[in-house]
Amino acid sequence: MAVDKKTDEGRTSEPEAAGLDQPRYPLMGVTARSLILAIILCYIASFWINQTEVITHFCQITEAVPPIPAVAMLLVLVLLNPLVRRLSKRLSLDRREIIMVYVFLTVATTVTGCGIGRFFMNTLPVLFYFDTAENNFASLQGHLPDWMVPHDREVVRKLYEASETGSVPWGAWAIPLFAWGIFFLAVWVCMLAISTVFRRQWSEKEKLTYPLLYLPIECTQGVDGPNILVDFLRNKIMWIGFAIAFFYNITNIINSYNPAFTALGKYYDLGTLFTEFPLSALRPMSVHYRPELIGFGYLVPTEIAFSVWAFYMMMKLEKLIVASAGVQLAGYPFWQERGLGAYVALCILLIYIGRHHIADVLRKAFAGDKKIDDSDEPMSYRVAVFGGILAFAVIVGWMNMAGMALWLAVLYMVLVMMLAVVYARIRAEVGVPLIWMYPYYQSFKGIRYFLGSEAFRYQGSWQSATIYATFVFMSRGYYSSMMGYQVDGYRLARGTGVKQSAMNWVLIVALVVGFTVSMTGLLRAYYEFGAGGLGRMSGWGSGIARQEYTVVADYAKGALKPDTPRIIATGSGFVVAVGLMLLRMAFLRFPLHPLAFCMICSYGELVWGAFLIVWLIKSVVFKLGGMRAYRQLIPGFVGLALGHYFTAGVLYGLIGAYGGESVRRYGVWFG
Repeated sequence: MAVDKKTDEGRTSEPEAAGLDQPRYPLMGVTARSLILAIILCYIASFWINQTEVITHFCQITEAVPPIPAVAMLLVLVLLNPLVRRLSKRLSLDRREIIMVYVFLTVATTVTGCGIGRFFMNTLPVLFYFDTAENNFASLQGHLPDWMVPHDREVVRKLYEASETGSVPWGAWAIPLFAWGIFFLAVWVCMLAISTVFRRQWSEKEKLTYPLLYLPIECTQGVDGPNILVDFLRNKIMWIGFAIAFFYNITNIINSYNPAFTALGKYYDLGTLFTEFPLSALRPMSVHYRPELIGFGYLVPTEIAFSVWAFYMMMKLEKLIVASAGVQLAGYPFWQERGLGAYVALCILLIYIGRHHIADVLRKAFAGDKKIDDSDEPMSYRVAVFGGILAFAVIVGWMNMAGMALWLAVLYMVLVMMLAVVYARIRAEVGVPLIWMYPYYQSFKGIRYFLGSEAFRYQGSWQSATIYATFVFMSRGYYSSMMGYQVDGYRLARGTGVKQSAMNWVLIVALVVGFTVSMTGLLRAYYEFGAGGLGRMSGWGSGIARQEYTVVADYAKGALKPDTPRIIATGSGFVVAVGLMLLRMAFLRFPLHPLAFCMICSYGELVWGAFLIVWLIKSVVFKLGGMRAYRQLIPGFVGLALGHYFTAGVLYGLIGAYGGESVRRYGVWFG
């Protein structure tokens, strides 16, 4: 994080090596054929996604970063375009058109995934299908307006149990989906406005490296040139990394069907070494060596890679000390609660770091200062500021009209947006390929454990609390992570010669198409097969919604008081993050990075081992070969990630989509 002027040997050259700052001129806008192609590919991908994630359910291909369908379509275009060019230059795509199609698909296909479309759809009808005398959901049903969710019990029953004819009652769903479409579009536009405000600060002033963009940049470099294969796909080092990932997955797949076959496995459980108290307090502790984490992790700044595993060890040491002292506290060590505090602190810091640029944005928006040029931005600063304010007003107005207290709607959405900003920063500076790399669920839970249940009583009823419970998907799903694709798209536009305004429209249309495809596809699948009978995770979201509605129904039985231990944990996360920022400002070579603290609080068990491996590898590479060796090995590590996405996501994902129950022996999860 740019709180000082120091540089890192693994930081200054990473994506720049991929030509991210070598745009073409003149800049290209959206072309009709690229948009049509993107929509067609999105519809094709939606059938694959529904078959793989909903019907067969053995692989979450939309949880990958970037999503597997987008990677698959990118590879198809990269391989076919040179062949088409040899037949007709007019029919072949420009590299920038392929980039726009790719960005479109990253957004549209992610919207259809488990953490957005599927979670949302499985949350809405819960009160009407799972109502029993014991849970008293009937007392809450009247709090949901009929324009939010169908109240017809037969419509809801067939959603879970399948329709006899497989037909979808589109009339019953038309108004709710249209209303929700307005809400999601307003959220998306608000995020776009925020991304526009931070774009120049991050990309041009701080020059963040955007490591995940190495893959689309290198894959498309020369795709509209004379060669039949782009340089990246002819790189022998890349294919070595690809082969390692292929071997990793093939051995694991074979092992799942024949346990006698030796496989590499997905992780090593260190917890088996700690069986006696107090060392047993260190459990769970596993080293995950997922290829995409190691592959893209190689592009992560060395100081962050070090900080991630160092913070993990510190927190485990703290847990050991607390256990040795005989302290027992339910929920301890509250990692995600600490993460919420850290994320809020980091968001405030990012605003502080960019205060001069933000002041310029506001001066341009309110006073029209001609000295400030916003002609190359995704939208003018005036549109970004006033459009963002208007979009936020639509969001909280929508929630208030549904029955949520205005103050609660504002507070909740501010937290959601703050987490989105920090996640986007992690994508831009660190590039960790995880959609869940933020304290999911905590923006929802945090308000409740800070205030207790009585704060949710609005105008003498629990309607506000009921609507709030309905919006659990905004926090427990990965809506905040979607801002990462926005900042990636803007950076790709700048690096390849696409107009920022054009990329803005690509992102907006992608959201609209993705939401439409997601909702129609899910409804068709659910009314044909039944949401309740499509496997253990196909209805994911309904279980969490039932839990939250149960909490609200129980409010009438007894008040829920503020949770002091969690409040303290959240405050400690805030304080630690602020302390780390101050130390980095005060000491030039302070080694611990606040972004790493945020990451370890969010998903520490999964990432620490991979980052330890990466840190060791990079340390050896820099020691023995210096910067030259580091750069030469980049294609190999990106190939490691690509090989995993292709083998486990594309190849096995296509086989498993129609493989029946047998494919569930080897589940592939990218989240």
